[in-house]
Amino acid sequence: MKMIKHCTIKGIVKQLFTYRQEVLLGNVIAIIATLLVVAIPLFIPILVDELLLGKEHGFITWISQNIFTSDTKGYVFFILVVILVLRVISTLLSIFQTKIFVSISKNITYKMRVSLLDHLQRVSLKEYEMMRVGAVTSKLVTDVETIDGFVSSTISKLIVAVLLLLFSAIILLWIHWQLAIFILITNPIVVLFTVKLARNIGELKKEENKAVEMFQSALTETLELFHQIRAANKEAYFFEQSRIKAEALRTHAINYGYKSDRALKYSYLVFLAGYEIFRAVSILAVAYSDLSVGLMLAVFSYLWVMVNPIQDIINFQYVLSTAKAACKRINSIYEMEQEPQIEETQNPFMGKHAIDIVVNNLSFAYQKDKYILENISMEIKQGSKVAIVGASGSGKTTLSNILVGFYPLDEGEIRYGGVSNKNLKLSTIRENIHLILQHPKLFNDTMLFNLTLGKSYAPEVIQKALHIAQLDDVIARLDLGLDTLVGKDGIKLSGGQRQRVAIARMILSDPKVVIFDESTSALDVHTEVKLFEALHDFLADKTVITIAHRLSTIKSAAFIYVLEDGKVVDSGTPRELLSKDESYFSSMI
Repeated sequence: MKMIKHCTIKGIVKQLFTYRQEVLLGNVIAIIATLLVVAIPLFIPILVDELLLGKEHGFITWISQNIFTSDTKGYVFFILVVILVLRVISTLLSIFQTKIFVSISKNITYKMRVSLLDHLQRVSLKEYEMMRVGAVTSKLVTDVETIDGFVSSTISKLIVAVLLLLFSAIILLWIHWQLAIFILITNPIVVLFTVKLARNIGELKKEENKAVEMFQSALTETLELFHQIRAANKEAYFFEQSRIKAEALRTHAINYGYKSDRALKYSYLVFLAGYEIFRAVSILAVAYSDLSVGLMLAVFSYLWVMVNPIQDIINFQYVLSTAKAACKRINSIYEMEQEPQIEETQNPFMGKHAIDIVVNNLSFAYQKDKYILENISMEIKQGSKVAIVGASGSGKTTLSNILVGFYPLDEGEIRYGGVSNKNLKLSTIRENIHLILQHPKLFNDTMLFNLTLGKSYAPEVIQKALHIAQLDDVIARLDLGLDTLVGKDGIKLSGGQRQRVAIARMILSDPKVVIFDESTSALDVHTEVKLFEALHDFLADKTVITIAHRLSTIKSAAFIYVLEDGKVVDSGTPRELLSKDESYFSSMI
């Protein structure tokens, strides 16, 4: 399935014609349905001229000779039945044509959404940290729906509209070419008039969509952080901000709603004025040429047949403008920076229980030239137990995020099992190195899902992970055990229980390297000791990096690196560092 990587009207039309057979069938159906519709007004001269005014067109004679002979009532009833049958067939064909184009549009917008999700899946973590979730979801829902409407209804209507105008023009030329030329020359004035109006409508729709995005972002953020907002007693302020955004949305929606409708009505007014002129000219044509009354009424009918096609063409100008604005907003997602795509030739984690990590002259900045880490060099041996300590803000967590493959490096190199990070996919690194955060994120789902994240494990494997993570008693106290919903961000669990869930999740993933980033800070000392005793065998042959503030945890490490202001200022075994100055070492953690 070919993915859409950039949204343009030209690209959407190109996608449309990848469904050649469906488009061809839809166009054939449109032609047949249109021919049936434009044939109906030709029955008017028959009814009026031949049956009422006695003017011979030859049609009633043909019916009498080839079908049946009747009086006026019989012929009127027969023609009525023919007209109704034509209208029913035309309607059924139109419905089928709409179904074809709706199916095509849903396929195109499905591909677009899959492409956007695929892009978002690969977007760098730095982009995600600055992303407004509501704004992105608005683009994936509202703007893609705008594209869907453009393809499913507008383009199919445009095809029918053009065909109706073309066939109507041919018949009008056949009925009275002088009158037809007058009508066909003056009608485009309506379209030209509306093109100018359409330019402003697109901008208005763009502003309305932006207001939707702002409101959705504010509301989403408020609802996601409601617990913190209530804790700070700030509900009134944050919901007032959402109300302000809702008011702005109302203003923009009113502007777009009535101004777009006003533009359409002005366009329709121009058409109606033209219709009145055409009607007057038609009456004069009856008086001063060979145009019959029946044919004049047929001309009137074709003018009304042309009303909807012209309105659809007019409306196309507005929808095209809104579709272009939607594409521009969708492209802002495609413009988000992605993780580097690396051609991986060697996987150093394959077939190993643990690996060594060597950091050479690593530097990293969230913002250009404002380094969080500077010239970091470390050597972590395979299967070793290493600690990284430092005061708050020293760069410990940023370093752990880089080691686990969350961020690409600005400068320097990390070698995993002898292979440079430049030759490894970040996803490969993350698959084999597990980072356990101080504040782990939990889904508003069952305890089981939060442990497995959708992956299947044997019950005994899950039970073993729960036992090691000291969660047996916690699960036993839950009403539905592993099927218990933990609430938004695990609100039903304590901080220490959430940390143990994250540790159980790590045990199930069985990584080669484990990074504990203050991962047991919410546990009491007694539970922490029991936990690490239970983890001892599991971690025995793995490379373990620990970031912690408790001196007891640090002492269990074989080697310690000390960070200060993003630089390694000291390193050594616990004994070596403590021998220098225990009070100094304690102050660093």
